[in-house]
Amino acid sequence: MSFRFTSLPKFPLLLTLATLTGGANAFAFAPFGLWPIQLLTLALLIWCLARVASVKQGALLGWAYAVGWALGGVSWIYISLHDYGGMPAWIAALAVALMAVAVALYASLAAGLTVWLRQRWAASPLLLALVIFPAIWCLSEWLRGWLFTGFPWLISGYAHSASPLAGFAPLLGVYGVGALSALIAGCLALLPRYKLPTAAALLVLLAGLGLHGIDWTAPSGRPISVRLLQGNVPQEIKFDLTHINDSLRLYYDMITAAPADLIATPESAVPVFQTQLPRDYLPALSNFAQQSGSHIGLGIPLADGRDRYTNSMIGLAPHAANDSPQPPYRYDKQHLLPFGEFIPFGFRWFVDLMNIPLGDFNRGPKLQSPFAVKDQWVLPNICYEDLFGEEIAAQLAAAQATGKPVPTLLLNMSNLGWFGNTIALPQHLQVSQMRALETGRPMLRATNTGATAVIDPHGRVLEQLPPLTQATLAISVQGYSGTTPYIVLGNRLTLGLALLMLAGAWLWSRKRRADMADR
Repeated sequence: MSFRFTSLPKFPLLLTLATLTGGANAFAFAPFGLWPIQLLTLALLIWCLARVASVKQGALLGWAYAVGWALGGVSWIYISLHDYGGMPAWIAALAVALMAVAVALYASLAAGLTVWLRQRWAASPLLLALVIFPAIWCLSEWLRGWLFTGFPWLISGYAHSASPLAGFAPLLGVYGVGALSALIAGCLALLPRYKLPTAAALLVLLAGLGLHGIDWTAPSGRPISVRLLQGNVPQEIKFDLTHINDSLRLYYDMITAAPADLIATPESAVPVFQTQLPRDYLPALSNFAQQSGSHIGLGIPLADGRDRYTNSMIGLAPHAANDSPQPPYRYDKQHLLPFGEFIPFGFRWFVDLMNIPLGDFNRGPKLQSPFAVKDQWVLPNICYEDLFGEEIAAQLAAAQATGKPVPTLLLNMSNLGWFGNTIALPQHLQVSQMRALETGRPMLRATNTGATAVIDPHGRVLEQLPPLTQATLAISVQGYSGTTPYIVLGNRLTLGLALLMLAGAWLWSRKRRADMADR
């Protein structure tokens, strides 16, 4: 059986439409939250992939779609490169464009491979839209999330942190949610010729709503009082030596303004190494922690000798009167940001064009212990790290498997001042919402300029400070224990299902060819 399709517009026009359609995807994510846009735009891409004449055309369409997506969603990178990094405007703009081109290669690979399998397997529109494309799309996004250290910003699933599909996050993680969004888009792409898949799409959405009501984890211990500090130190002066003392005084005053079970600062709130601090700075904070019964999570870079630096959090805790003081808790960031925190091989020249301090850190251990705060165990992650849900889940699973203290709260410490007052701030908040959904644990966010917030285990924002304000978020937070399927399996379940879908499509094509040969 052969399939004839309606004619397409001229291909150059189609590429332009794909780019514009991809750009519209930015509105599917925070702060806009118009998640149906993603389903519609992805449906249009699938519709085109079922009709283009060649693999090359398919790959170009996927690439154009993703270039528009990247430019529409992460063009704020220009601000960090030019406004704060001091890079010439034309080089910064070119760098953002090249980044979009590179990130789009994953979608290009997915689209081209979809068309190639469509032709090789003589796939029907149903098989292409409901099996082949969702599986390949899922695998390509997962690949983007780890290859070359990964860049999973604006992965499809994040658009659904508050959609019905959010209910699947504790089972399948963000990549599985993205695969389901591709499946629903495939159902829409089959309209009006096929109507039954639309009913199936509605069932998936209803199932997500049902799953969202399941409590995978349960309250553990007593709630703790939390103070999250947002200093709003302007990025242009944060690392200026003439303003260092102002920053140190600001955060000292904010920390000691009131006691709390946990007081958390943003990433690098202390913008100098511990060896460069006034001699009495850390002892004074430790003394406050002891006298007030507070636990302090302090963002600070640490120097462990020559050429050994880490982006870290130290935890200062009170101790019983008859106990000797213990060394501060320490967490070292292990998933570093390329160009901002480590220099990829061959790119020293590019980093030298920017004025980025503290730009070449060492990695911390993959598995690190949580910070004890009364009845709760707080697992920090620093800025970019919370984009990698499988790594956070792995730390929770390892603690459960080894009998070590299992984190009951997650804490993200960030400095997004590099990106100004842009959509980068709510986009990062949305990332943290997905981590809360996947793990069934609250996420605390202490940031320099925003978004400082508290997120519950169902991914809902309980409290949030206005961005670009100097303020403190004080709230009582309940820790949660237990496990979700995603903590146990990570991405293995999602990837396994995607591979099974492709294997099933291959077996179907073999059987179909055999049946045709017997006729």
